[in-house]
Amino acid sequence: MSTVPGTVALSALAAALAVALLLPARPRLRDGPPVPSPAEDGGRDWMLRYRSLWCLLAGLAGAVFVGGPAGPVAGAVAGVGVWVVIGRAEPAELRRRREQTRADLPHVVGLLGSALRSGAATGEAVGVVCAALPGAAADRLAPVAARLALGADPVRVWEQLAADDALGPLGRALARAQVSGAPVVRSVERLADELAATARAEVEDRARAVGVKAALPLGLCLLPAFVLIGIVPLVAGLLGTVGL
Repeated sequence: MSTVPGTVALSALAAALAVALLLPARPRLRDGPPVPSPAEDGGRDWMLRYRSLWCLLAGLAGAVFVGGPAGPVAGAVAGVGVWVVIGRAEPAELRRRREQTRADLPHVVGLLGSALRSGAATGEAVGVVCAALPGAAADRLAPVAARLALGADPVRVWEQLAADDALGPLGRALARAQVSGAPVVRSVERLADELAATARAEVEDRARAVGVKAALPLGLCLLPAFVLIGIVPLVAGLLGTVGL
C-alpha cells in the first residue's frame, strides 16, 4: 500500500510534463510591433494575472487529493505543471490581434490588388494599404513596406511574411510570384477571390451553426411546458380514475 502514493505522484508528474510538452509555446507577432507583456499591459489576461494563485490552489488540491507523505510531492508537481501550462497559454490580446488580422486580410488583399492595377510598385502599394486600412493587419505589413522601400530582396521579404500565422497566404502568393516571374497583380487578384470565397463560406457556416446552437435552449424552454401541459394533466386524470 505504501507504493500507491508514490505511483500517484509519478503519474501526476508524467501527466503534467505531457501537457506541458504538448501545448505549443506562445506565438509571437511577426513583422509587427511587439505585444506587451501582461504586466506592461495592466494584467489584462486573468489567467496570467493570477498565475501564482492558480498554482497555489493546484498545489493544495494535489496535496489534499494524494495525502500522506507523497502529498507535498504531488502538490509541488501540480503547482509546477499549472505554472508551465499557464505560461505556455496564448494571451487573449495576441489571439484577438490574430483574429482581427485574419478578418482584415481579404480587404487588405483586395485593396492591394487595386493599388497594383493602378500601376503602383509593390512596396508603394503595401504602404498605401497600410495607410488606408489601419489596424492589426497594417501593423504587421508596415515593416514589409519599409524593407521594400529600403531595397531589400522582395523574395526574402515575402518569404518571411509567409511564416506569419495570419498573413501567410499573402506572403506565399507574392513569394511564388517573385520567384516564378508571374504577374504580381494576377496572383494578388487570384488570392483576393479565394479569400472572398472562404469568407463567404465561413459566414454561411456560422449562420447554419446558429440554428444548431439555438436548438438546446429552445428545447430546454419547450420541454417543461410540454410536461406541464401534456403529461401532468394526463397523469393526474389517470390517477383520479384509479382512485375512483
